[in-house]
Amino acid sequence: MKIKSLVLAAFLLFQGFLANAQQETNRVLKLFPQGTILHGNIPFNNDTLKKHLLDIYLPANAPKNLPLVVLIHGGGWIGNDKTADIGYMGNTVSALINSGIAIASIDYRWATQATFPAQIQDCNRAVSFLYDNAEKYGLDKNRIALMGFSAGGHLASLQGLSNNNKVDAFFMPNTSKKFKFKAVVDFYGPAELILFPGADDAKSPEGLLIGAAPIARPDLAKIASPTTYVDKTDPPFLLIHGEKDNLVAPRHSQLLSSWLTTNGVKNELIIVKDAPHFGKMFDVEEIKNKVVAFLTAELK
Repeated sequence: MKIKSLVLAAFLLFQGFLANAQQETNRVLKLFPQGTILHGNIPFNNDTLKKHLLDIYLPANAPKNLPLVVLIHGGGWIGNDKTADIGYMGNTVSALINSGIAIASIDYRWATQATFPAQIQDCNRAVSFLYDNAEKYGLDKNRIALMGFSAGGHLASLQGLSNNNKVDAFFMPNTSKKFKFKAVVDFYGPAELILFPGADDAKSPEGLLIGAAPIARPDLAKIASPTTYVDKTDPPFLLIHGEKDNLVAPRHSQLLSSWLTTNGVKNELIIVKDAPHFGKMFDVEEIKNKVVAFLTAELK
Protein backbone atom coordinates (compact mmCIF):
# COMPACT_ATOMS: atom_id res chain seq x y z
CA MET A 1 0.00 0.00 0.00
CA LYS A 2 2.87 2.32 0.85
CA ILE A 3 4.47 1.70 -2.57
CA LYS A 4 1.15 2.35 -4.31
CA SER A 5 0.76 5.61 -2.40
CA LEU A 6 4.26 6.69 -3.41
CA VAL A 7 3.58 5.82 -7.05
CA LEU A 8 0.32 7.79 -6.97
CA ALA A 9 2.02 10.77 -5.34
CA ALA A 10 4.78 10.69 -7.95
CA PHE A 11 2.22 10.49 -10.76
CA LEU A 12 0.26 13.46 -9.42
CA LEU A 13 3.48 15.43 -8.99
CA PHE A 14 4.45 14.67 -12.59
CA GLN A 15 1.01 15.73 -13.85
CA GLY A 16 1.34 18.97 -11.93
CA PHE A 17 4.78 19.54 -13.43
CA LEU A 18 3.38 19.00 -16.94
CA ALA A 19 0.50 21.41 -16.31
CA ASN A 20 2.89 24.10 -15.06
CA ALA A 21 5.25 23.53 -17.99
CA GLN A 22 2.38 23.89 -20.46
CA GLN A 23 1.28 27.15 -18.88
CA GLU A 24 4.81 28.54 -18.91
CA THR A 25 5.35 27.71 -22.61
CA ASN A 26 1.92 28.86 -23.82
CA ARG A 27 2.30 32.56 -24.55
CA VAL A 28 -1.41 33.36 -24.84
CA LEU A 29 -2.87 31.61 -21.80
CA LYS A 30 -2.58 34.89 -19.88
CA LEU A 31 -5.23 36.35 -22.20
CA PHE A 32 -7.82 33.81 -21.02
CA PRO A 33 -9.95 34.10 -17.87
CA GLN A 34 -8.34 33.17 -14.57
CA GLY A 35 -8.52 29.43 -13.99
CA THR A 36 -8.84 28.44 -17.65
CA ILE A 37 -7.69 24.83 -18.03
CA LEU A 38 -5.09 24.18 -20.72
CA HIS A 39 -4.37 20.85 -22.34
CA GLY A 40 -1.39 21.88 -24.43
CA ASN A 41 0.51 20.46 -27.39
CA ILE A 42 -1.63 17.38 -27.85
CA PRO A 43 -0.55 15.25 -30.85
CA PHE A 44 -3.59 14.68 -33.07
CA ASN A 45 -2.09 12.37 -35.67
CA ASN A 46 -0.08 9.91 -33.60
CA ASP A 47 3.21 11.24 -34.96
CA THR A 48 5.96 13.64 -33.90
CA LEU A 49 5.36 16.51 -36.35
CA LYS A 50 5.24 19.87 -34.57
CA LYS A 51 2.54 20.93 -37.01
CA HIS A 52 0.32 18.08 -35.82
CA LEU A 53 -0.37 19.53 -32.37
CA LEU A 54 -3.38 21.24 -30.84
CA ASP A 55 -4.25 23.09 -27.63
CA ILE A 56 -7.54 22.74 -25.76
CA TYR A 57 -8.78 25.54 -23.47
CA LEU A 58 -11.60 24.73 -21.04
CA PRO A 59 -13.54 26.99 -18.67
CA ALA A 60 -12.65 26.59 -14.99
CA ASN A 61 -14.84 24.03 -13.21
CA ALA A 62 -16.45 23.24 -16.53
CA PRO A 63 -19.31 20.76 -16.77
CA LYS A 64 -19.19 17.90 -19.27
CA ASN A 65 -20.42 18.10 -22.86
CA LEU A 66 -19.13 21.57 -23.62
CA PRO A 67 -19.71 23.02 -27.08
CA LEU A 68 -16.46 23.48 -28.97
CA VAL A 69 -15.01 26.13 -31.26
CA VAL A 70 -12.00 25.03 -33.32
CA LEU A 71 -9.61 27.88 -34.15
CA ILE A 72 -7.49 27.77 -37.33
CA HIS A 73 -4.66 30.29 -37.53
CA GLY A 74 -3.60 32.47 -40.43
CA GLY A 75 -0.22 33.18 -41.97
CA GLY A 76 -0.59 32.86 -45.73
CA TRP A 77 -0.43 29.06 -45.43
CA ILE A 78 3.33 29.51 -44.89
CA GLY A 79 3.74 30.86 -41.36
CA ASN A 80 2.50 31.33 -37.78
CA ASP A 81 1.13 28.77 -35.36
CA LYS A 82 -1.87 27.90 -33.19
CA THR A 83 -1.32 30.82 -30.79
CA ALA A 84 -0.84 33.56 -33.41
CA ASP A 85 -4.31 35.05 -33.87
CA ILE A 86 -5.33 34.49 -30.26
CA GLY A 87 -2.67 37.10 -29.45
CA TYR A 88 -4.87 39.96 -30.73
CA MET A 89 -8.26 38.33 -30.07
CA GLY A 90 -8.05 38.10 -26.28
CA ASN A 91 -11.43 39.72 -25.57
CA THR A 92 -13.21 37.35 -27.93
CA VAL A 93 -11.60 34.12 -26.72
CA SER A 94 -12.17 35.18 -23.10
CA ALA A 95 -15.83 35.87 -23.81
CA LEU A 96 -16.23 32.44 -25.42
CA ILE A 97 -14.68 30.72 -22.41
CA ASN A 98 -16.87 32.77 -20.06
CA SER A 99 -19.89 31.69 -22.11
CA GLY A 100 -19.10 28.04 -21.39
CA ILE A 101 -17.59 27.27 -24.78
CA ALA A 102 -14.39 25.23 -25.10
CA ILE A 103 -11.73 26.25 -27.60
CA ALA A 104 -9.30 24.04 -29.49
CA SER A 105 -6.58 25.80 -31.49
CA ILE A 106 -4.88 23.63 -34.09
CA ASP A 107 -1.70 23.65 -36.13
CA TYR A 108 -1.34 22.39 -39.70
CA ARG A 109 1.49 21.87 -42.17
CA TRP A 110 2.65 24.93 -44.08
CA ALA A 111 2.57 24.95 -47.89
CA THR A 112 6.38 25.05 -47.83
CA GLN A 113 6.29 21.67 -46.07
CA ALA A 114 3.51 20.03 -48.08
CA THR A 115 1.21 21.35 -50.80
CA PHE A 116 -2.57 21.25 -50.76
CA PRO A 117 -4.58 19.24 -49.73
CA ALA A 118 -2.22 18.60 -46.79
CA GLN A 119 -3.58 21.63 -44.91
CA ILE A 120 -7.24 20.60 -45.07
CA GLN A 121 -6.27 17.01 -44.34
CA ASP A 122 -4.61 18.21 -41.14
CA CYS A 123 -7.66 20.27 -40.18
CA ASN A 124 -9.97 17.31 -40.69
CA ARG A 125 -7.60 15.01 -38.83
CA ALA A 126 -7.50 17.42 -35.88
CA VAL A 127 -11.30 17.61 -35.68
CA SER A 128 -11.51 13.84 -36.07
CA PHE A 129 -9.22 13.52 -33.02
CA LEU A 130 -11.37 15.94 -31.03
CA TYR A 131 -14.52 14.09 -32.06
CA ASP A 132 -13.09 10.70 -31.10
CA ASN A 133 -11.75 12.03 -27.76
CA ALA A 134 -14.67 14.29 -26.89
CA GLU A 135 -15.59 12.39 -23.74
CA LYS A 136 -11.99 12.47 -22.45
CA TYR A 137 -11.90 16.27 -22.62
CA GLY A 138 -15.52 16.93 -21.66
CA LEU A 139 -16.61 18.06 -25.13
CA ASP A 140 -19.91 17.63 -26.94
CA LYS A 141 -18.98 16.03 -30.26
CA ASN A 142 -22.30 17.09 -31.75
CA ARG A 143 -21.75 20.82 -31.09
CA ILE A 144 -18.65 21.88 -33.00
CA ALA A 145 -18.05 25.18 -34.80
CA LEU A 146 -15.10 26.53 -36.76
CA MET A 147 -13.38 29.91 -36.58
CA GLY A 148 -10.49 30.87 -38.84
CA PHE A 149 -8.36 33.91 -39.62
CA SER A 150 -6.98 34.79 -43.07
CA ALA A 151 -5.49 31.53 -44.43
CA GLY A 152 -7.19 29.90 -41.46
CA GLY A 153 -10.45 31.55 -42.52
CA HIS A 154 -9.97 29.93 -45.92
CA LEU A 155 -9.41 26.53 -44.29
CA ALA A 156 -12.33 26.95 -41.87
CA SER A 157 -14.66 27.87 -44.73
CA LEU A 158 -13.33 25.07 -46.91
CA GLN A 159 -13.69 22.57 -44.09
CA GLY A 160 -17.18 23.71 -43.15
CA LEU A 161 -18.45 23.80 -46.74
CA SER A 162 -16.88 20.55 -47.96
CA ASN A 163 -17.85 18.55 -44.87
CA ASN A 164 -21.15 17.37 -46.33
CA ASN A 165 -19.42 16.49 -49.62
CA LYS A 166 -17.03 14.06 -47.89
CA VAL A 167 -14.22 14.71 -50.35
CA ASP A 168 -11.92 11.70 -49.92
CA ALA A 169 -8.79 13.67 -50.84
CA PHE A 170 -9.45 16.02 -47.91
CA PHE A 171 -9.03 13.23 -45.35
CA MET A 172 -6.02 11.21 -44.27
CA PRO A 173 -6.44 7.43 -44.22
CA ASN A 174 -8.38 6.17 -41.18
CA THR A 175 -9.74 9.63 -40.40
CA SER A 176 -13.32 9.67 -39.13
CA LYS A 177 -15.81 11.53 -41.30
CA LYS A 178 -18.64 11.35 -38.76
CA PHE A 179 -18.32 14.89 -37.42
CA LYS A 180 -20.45 17.81 -38.59
CA PHE A 181 -20.23 21.54 -38.02
CA LYS A 182 -22.91 23.76 -36.53
CA ALA A 183 -21.41 27.07 -37.67
CA VAL A 184 -18.41 28.81 -39.24
CA VAL A 185 -16.87 32.19 -38.40
CA ASP A 186 -14.60 33.37 -41.20
CA PHE A 187 -12.33 36.35 -40.51
CA TYR A 188 -11.02 37.79 -43.81
CA GLY A 189 -10.41 34.40 -45.42
CA PRO A 190 -9.74 33.88 -49.15
CA ALA A 191 -12.78 32.42 -50.90
CA GLU A 192 -11.58 32.06 -54.48
CA LEU A 193 -7.88 31.67 -55.25
CA ILE A 194 -8.04 33.19 -58.72
CA LEU A 195 -9.29 36.47 -57.21
CA PHE A 196 -5.78 37.25 -55.91
CA PRO A 197 -3.69 39.78 -57.87
CA GLY A 198 -0.81 37.28 -57.64
CA ALA A 199 -2.82 34.41 -59.06
CA ASP A 200 -0.48 34.31 -62.07
CA ASP A 201 2.58 33.82 -59.84
CA ALA A 202 3.55 30.29 -58.76
CA LYS A 203 5.62 31.80 -55.93
CA SER A 204 2.73 33.76 -54.42
CA PRO A 205 1.25 32.31 -51.20
CA GLU A 206 -1.72 30.93 -53.14
CA GLY A 207 0.66 29.54 -55.76
CA LEU A 208 2.78 27.85 -53.10
CA LEU A 209 -0.38 26.44 -51.57
CA ILE A 210 -1.40 24.46 -54.65
CA GLY A 211 2.08 24.09 -56.19
CA ALA A 212 1.29 26.18 -59.26
CA ALA A 213 0.01 29.59 -60.32
CA PRO A 214 -3.78 29.47 -59.87
CA ILE A 215 -4.31 30.99 -63.33
CA ALA A 216 -2.14 28.26 -64.86
CA ARG A 217 -3.94 25.49 -62.93
CA PRO A 218 -7.54 26.61 -62.51
CA ASP A 219 -8.49 22.99 -61.80
CA LEU A 220 -6.31 22.94 -58.67
CA ALA A 221 -7.41 26.45 -57.71
CA LYS A 222 -11.04 25.39 -57.92
CA ILE A 223 -10.50 22.32 -55.74
CA ALA A 224 -8.83 24.52 -53.09
CA SER A 225 -11.45 27.32 -53.17
CA PRO A 226 -14.28 27.33 -50.60
CA THR A 227 -16.83 28.69 -53.09
CA THR A 228 -16.64 25.40 -55.00
CA TYR A 229 -18.43 23.55 -52.22
CA VAL A 230 -21.33 25.85 -51.36
CA ASP A 231 -24.73 24.13 -51.31
CA LYS A 232 -28.03 24.53 -49.51
CA THR A 233 -27.14 22.11 -46.69
CA ASP A 234 -24.12 24.06 -45.45
CA PRO A 235 -23.90 25.45 -41.88
CA PRO A 236 -24.56 29.12 -41.03
CA PHE A 237 -21.70 31.56 -41.62
CA LEU A 238 -20.54 34.77 -40.02
CA LEU A 239 -18.07 36.55 -42.33
CA ILE A 240 -15.98 39.46 -41.05
CA HIS A 241 -13.63 41.48 -43.25
CA GLY A 242 -11.68 44.73 -43.06
CA GLU A 243 -12.76 47.51 -45.42
CA LYS A 244 -9.13 48.40 -46.19
CA ASP A 245 -7.69 44.90 -46.33
CA ASN A 246 -4.88 45.07 -48.90
CA LEU A 247 -3.83 41.42 -48.59
CA VAL A 248 -7.16 39.63 -48.98
CA ALA A 249 -9.59 41.97 -50.66
CA PRO A 250 -13.09 42.27 -49.15
CA ARG A 251 -14.50 40.90 -52.41
CA HIS A 252 -13.50 37.42 -51.19
CA SER A 253 -15.98 37.56 -48.31
CA GLN A 254 -18.50 39.41 -50.45
CA LEU A 255 -18.35 36.67 -53.08
CA LEU A 256 -18.67 33.87 -50.53
CA SER A 257 -21.60 35.64 -48.86
CA SER A 258 -23.31 35.97 -52.25
CA TRP A 259 -22.82 32.29 -53.00
CA LEU A 260 -24.22 31.36 -49.58
CA THR A 261 -27.21 33.65 -50.04
CA THR A 262 -27.86 32.31 -53.55
CA ASN A 263 -27.99 28.80 -52.12
CA GLY A 264 -30.23 29.76 -49.20
CA VAL A 265 -27.56 29.35 -46.51
CA LYS A 266 -27.93 31.59 -43.47
CA ASN A 267 -25.06 34.09 -43.36
CA GLU A 268 -24.08 37.58 -42.27
CA LEU A 269 -21.27 39.69 -43.71
CA ILE A 270 -19.68 42.43 -41.61
CA ILE A 271 -17.30 44.86 -43.31
CA VAL A 272 -15.30 46.61 -40.59
CA LYS A 273 -14.85 50.28 -41.49
CA ASP A 274 -11.22 51.34 -42.04
CA ALA A 275 -9.93 47.98 -40.77
CA PRO A 276 -6.80 46.41 -42.31
CA HIS A 277 -6.12 42.71 -42.83
CA PHE A 278 -5.95 41.73 -39.14
CA GLY A 279 -5.47 43.16 -35.67
CA LYS A 280 -7.24 44.43 -32.59
CA MET A 281 -9.91 46.25 -34.62
CA PHE A 282 -11.53 42.81 -34.94
CA ASP A 283 -11.56 42.28 -31.16
CA VAL A 284 -13.57 45.37 -30.22
CA GLU A 285 -16.76 45.10 -28.19
CA GLU A 286 -19.21 45.29 -31.10
CA ILE A 287 -17.58 42.52 -33.14
CA LYS A 288 -16.82 40.39 -30.11
CA ASN A 289 -20.50 40.51 -29.12
CA LYS A 290 -21.55 39.56 -32.66
CA VAL A 291 -19.23 36.56 -32.70
CA VAL A 292 -20.23 35.34 -29.25
CA ALA A 293 -23.96 35.80 -29.91
CA PHE A 294 -23.70 33.96 -33.22
CA LEU A 295 -21.79 31.01 -31.77
CA THR A 296 -23.84 30.65 -28.59
CA ALA A 297 -27.03 30.65 -30.68
CA GLU A 298 -25.77 28.11 -33.22
CA LEU A 299 -24.16 25.83 -30.61
CA LYS A 300 -27.25 25.46 -28.44
